[in-house]
Amino acid sequence: MAEILTKQRIDKWLWAARFYKTRALAVEQLDNGRVEINGLVAKPAREVKAGDTVRFRRGADELTVIVQALSAMRGPAPIAQLLYEETVASSAARAENASARRLAPEPANTIEQGRPTKRDRRALDQQRGWGDRWSASMDDEP
Repeated sequence: MAEILTKQRIDKWLWAARFYKTRALAVEQLDNGRVEINGLVAKPAREVKAGDTVRFRRGADELTVIVQALSAMRGPAPIAQLLYEETVASSAARAENASARRLAPEPANTIEQGRPTKRDRRALDQQRGWGDRWSASMDDEP
């Protein structure tokens, strides 16, 4: 008979809810202080229960979810989505960030200074007339 959980470690819950691919990644985020439970920074062994509010970063987005249920094991994604409910404010902020990322130009494309790419370096070498030479020294001087 399956045991009904009333409390669970936050690292296990984040892994079971499929927010992080491994428990080690969840523990890393917790150790760095990037996960909060009910407004308090959480450690990996902190227990979470139904009704708690969990705030954390996943990629470029900051999510705020309310724990709906606990699970002793990691299951398929549709089942994992039943373990939490994202707040309306979090969902709206995530949608706004996604649209801003779509509309904003890629920052790397605007860089004009800095280390040249391999293609840029080859173009510079061709402009200088070095051709196939591996060095800038003049080996064939009279």
